[in-house]
Amino acid sequence: MANKVLIVGATGLIGGLLTRKLVEQGAGKQLHLLLRRPYREDVGKAKIHVQLQENWPATIAKIKPDIVISCLGSTMKKAGSKAEFAAVDRDLVGAVAVAAAAAGAKQFIAISSTMANSKASSFYLKIKGEAEERMREQKFDRLDIIRPGLLRGERTNDSRLGESLAIAASPLLDLLLVGKMRRYRSILASDIADAIILLMNENGSGQFVHENDAIWDMV
Repeated sequence: MANKVLIVGATGLIGGLLTRKLVEQGAGKQLHLLLRRPYREDVGKAKIHVQLQENWPATIAKIKPDIVISCLGSTMKKAGSKAEFAAVDRDLVGAVAVAAAAAGAKQFIAISSTMANSKASSFYLKIKGEAEERMREQKFDRLDIIRPGLLRGERTNDSRLGESLAIAASPLLDLLLVGKMRRYRSILASDIADAIILLMNENGSGQFVHENDAIWDMV
């Protein structure tokens, strides 16, 4: 991997899988992880940067990544309030995008949400949509926004009862979601990680949104 890659959100479900896959593929020398707390897994030759959030822009400026991947994301329950949720899923994601552009990153890849829309009545979807708008404002050579359906995968230290129940019911529910509703089907987090790796090697410029079908077509 010739490009210098920075992942933010490597402790989450998708970020963790993506990190492991890249390390296994021998990309460690060019891989950087920016974290709020220590990373306890073996990342080989990858470089770990543990910083307070307010120091992230300065750290990104020092790293000067070619590609930045945002796997940041919380839940209302985990965040504790709407304000705290927005602080991560919109403000922190937006700050990373701004810092990435200022540092000269050519490509920005981010995990968003199906139906993200800054004008949505749903607070969750509105915040996700506002985060996407901040990414688009940075004018990267290439912006890839991934909007998956219900994520399937084993989370560690992040219990989500409602999500677990939905995943258990997903084999039946997925059969009922056809046509345009396919975007809501469940999808493996590992498939999304694989899609991100493929997107890292795309040369075309522009702004792209990838929902479930596009992700499955890639992998």
